[in-house]
Amino acid sequence: MRLDVSGPVRLPPPCPGLRIGLYGGSFNPAHLGHRHVSRVALRRLGLDRIGWMVTPGNPLKDRAGLASIEARVSAAQGIAAHPRIAVTAFESRIGVRYTRQSLRYLAERHPAVRFVWIMGADSLATFHRWQDYRSIAATMPIAIIDRPGFTLKGPAARGARALGRWRIDESDAGVLADLDPPAWVFLHGPRSHLSSTALRTGARKDGSSEDATGTFHVASIQGTITA
Repeated sequence: MRLDVSGPVRLPPPCPGLRIGLYGGSFNPAHLGHRHVSRVALRRLGLDRIGWMVTPGNPLKDRAGLASIEARVSAAQGIAAHPRIAVTAFESRIGVRYTRQSLRYLAERHPAVRFVWIMGADSLATFHRWQDYRSIAATMPIAIIDRPGFTLKGPAARGARALGRWRIDESDAGVLADLDPPAWVFLHGPRSHLSSTALRTGARKDGSSEDATGTFHVASIQGTITA
């Protein structure tokens, strides 16, 4: 199936040669850990921009506690608060369900842009369960940002081992965007302990961070960063 690559997509201006990181997730809710990952990627990968792709819902997760996409986008925009980070919900508009479809959509529409798919090490641990994860790796380079508890689990997981021959040294992270896929790098460094799941759980326990519509108020949430 060929995806429809017509119509507007609200991402950083896709000028030829631009290096754009794509960071997808439910963002339920967005938090400063997401911003930390993005700042690390901007700096270590030499990216020009990052697009937060707020998904309609993760096929591998229960959607029962999922806030509306409008609420999640609004909260994400407040958390991002960075001139080089844009927030988009284009996946819900083009009607795709899987990451491989979204990335192919963008790669076909903007072949001169150097895209990089960004995800946390916790996602790498389950990457082999994503639909056609090898197709994702073949569409654009991937950057993995370390997360607490997954420094060893991520690289040892089935998906990482299957793609092991295409892993580049961390010292070469700055050229990842210029490499033809498959290519990926694991970036170590300060890690954020913030978790959307933990924030939702905390909101339900104290009732102070969630309103009657299910919108999380997370602009003031602070997290810890550890080496």
